[in-house]
Amino acid sequence: MSQYLILPVAILVIWQLLSQAGLIKPLILPPPTKVAGAFWELLSSGQLPKHIWISILRVSEGFGLAALVGIVMGIGIGLSRTLDRLTDLVIQVLRPIPPIAWIPLAILWFGIDELSKIYIIFLGAFFPVFVNVIEGIRNTDQRFIEVARILEVPRWKLIRQVVIPGVLPYIMTGLRVSLGVAWMCVVAAELIAANQGVGYLINDARQLSQTDVVLVGMITIGVTGKVMDSMLKRLENRLVGWKISYSGD
Repeated sequence: MSQYLILPVAILVIWQLLSQAGLIKPLILPPPTKVAGAFWELLSSGQLPKHIWISILRVSEGFGLAALVGIVMGIGIGLSRTLDRLTDLVIQVLRPIPPIAWIPLAILWFGIDELSKIYIIFLGAFFPVFVNVIEGIRNTDQRFIEVARILEVPRWKLIRQVVIPGVLPYIMTGLRVSLGVAWMCVVAAELIAANQGVGYLINDARQLSQTDVVLVGMITIGVTGKVMDSMLKRLENRLVGWKISYSGD
């Protein structure tokens, strides 16, 4: 057995034994066998694939937009001291506001359609990418940038050949953090204003006291998020693995 499976299997066994012994009320925490049964029922009926697919699409749209805007704005502000000074106060004020706090405004502005959910995901996923890009530029050897400016290297060439290679590890770190935040945001948005998605499934099950379905939704989110993070990690290893290996040496 892989060492990674030891703890999960041990938790499942203890959980099942405690449930069978009557030490845990099924309404509070149903046994793993019941959760597995609910999972199979939702899977075979097509409900779970439908809800998870909707959530994946929402996360992909909000996360993709946040990544694009975060990288572009991060590079632009990171390379300009003037822009940095002009935007710093606004960014530092907006950054601590949790995405969930924007939900009422999002509903007022965009209604309960898809745009409001994408907006919430975008807000949550934007700052991890944006902040990491700026941090990466600040940690890049400024001598390279200054030499390029002295030689009057075109800005697009400076960004492509100097800035992006130096910032890439920070971009990938920001993207992985951003993806996790995007999943938290989509579930929060779906809990409040949705009729599809895993968040909606969880909230609907809560209202019906279906704890097993709630757990199925939570586990599905965790597994899906892990799979998507693993895909990003593989991409990170391919793009900046040489830098990680060099740092490790």
